[in-house]
Amino acid sequence: MDNSITSGSVWKSIITFSVPYLISYFLQTLYGMADLFIIGQFEGPASITAVAVGSQIMHMITVMLVGLAMGTTVRIAQAVGAGDTRRAGRVAGNTAVLFLGLSVLLACFLVFQIDRIVAVMETPSEAAGGTASYLFICFLGIPFITAYNLISSIFRGLGNSRTPTYFIAVACVLNIVLDLLFMGPCGMGPAGAALGTTLAQAASVAISLFVMKTHRYGLSVTRADLRPSGEVLRSILGVGVPIAVQDGLIQISFLIITMIANLRGVTDAAAVGIVEKIISFIFLVPSSLLSTVSSLGAQNIGAGKPERAREFLYDAIRIAVFFGGVMIILMQAAAYGFVGLFTGDQAVVAAGGPYLKGYIVDCLFAGIHFSFSGYFCACGRSIYSFIHNIVSISLVRIPVVYLASVSFPGTLLPMGLATSLGSVVSVIICLFLFRHLKQKEEAAEG
Repeated sequence: MDNSITSGSVWKSIITFSVPYLISYFLQTLYGMADLFIIGQFEGPASITAVAVGSQIMHMITVMLVGLAMGTTVRIAQAVGAGDTRRAGRVAGNTAVLFLGLSVLLACFLVFQIDRIVAVMETPSEAAGGTASYLFICFLGIPFITAYNLISSIFRGLGNSRTPTYFIAVACVLNIVLDLLFMGPCGMGPAGAALGTTLAQAASVAISLFVMKTHRYGLSVTRADLRPSGEVLRSILGVGVPIAVQDGLIQISFLIITMIANLRGVTDAAAVGIVEKIISFIFLVPSSLLSTVSSLGAQNIGAGKPERAREFLYDAIRIAVFFGGVMIILMQAAAYGFVGLFTGDQAVVAAGGPYLKGYIVDCLFAGIHFSFSGYFCACGRSIYSFIHNIVSISLVRIPVVYLASVSFPGTLLPMGLATSLGSVVSVIICLFLFRHLKQKEEAAEG
């Protein structure tokens, strides 16, 4: 079992944990980006829109599964910090049973909802068929997505963010090769993108299961640990469900923004789809901070060191502010060039550049509230993260983006800027909730 990271340099612990996680998250995000990039080299805006819409749906599902798995990461990390390896094994075993059943039910349900999903997304008619084909194949692969994220959550709870990186690296390379084959010589279009991704994910799971079988990594899961325990499942879901619901609603807000863009026509729809992929790549750093603070903070809280957990939060915020500032400056000069990497259609590039220039502002504020969310999860207060996200989404992000789209039909820049306002509200709420939680913790310590 890896060091519980309850002593030594905070900065060293952050870098040691976050860099492998960042690489892993980068490779996982590269799945969707590779699909979109490669389809843009072989086909036009309709196919680009199909993959953009379909991959956004899959990203929402993946993010919710990752959020649910956060309950496993936090509970295992707390058990590791407290030196209770037996409890860590029970959490891992119960998680496996929970996620296996959930993934099968989810896949079966979604396969029969494809036409409804395509319609609800206001998908342009030119892209509807390709979107349906993409989603059908990807929905069948949901058990593989679930299995990979389950295994990754267990490793991260142990303080090991390196091993999952190896699994996803192999899958990423395979995905790119299969995408080029299926969308190039085979001419399968959006269906080829989905098939390449699904087969690559299956390979990643097969490799990870083989490695886990041959290496224990300090975690022992017995047959008894696979027997569902109400107490263990409640502890996992108590952290994971608020995060999963919160992340799902965040992604729904992004889907609503996509729907608003789809109503503007296929050019704006393709531009927004491309920018969403670029943003998902840039947001790897803020997202890695959430996982880092939650995993390392939970170990320290389990070890009875809440003040050290807060140090992880403070340093993560410093990183978020620096990174966000750099990205804002960079994208003001390079936005059109980044969008142009995904398509040669100059109308799409012209629409996407301003949207990216506005949207990138969200990187700074999102990084701050992601760090707070990680800390709240580490404390077992994921409901705090749920609260600030729901308020900012429902009262600010969605209505302001809609108003921007209606008020400025000739440019996507105001829509991009509007997204950051929701994160500003989240940061304000997080500061209030953190102050409240800190006062309670200090009172308990005193």
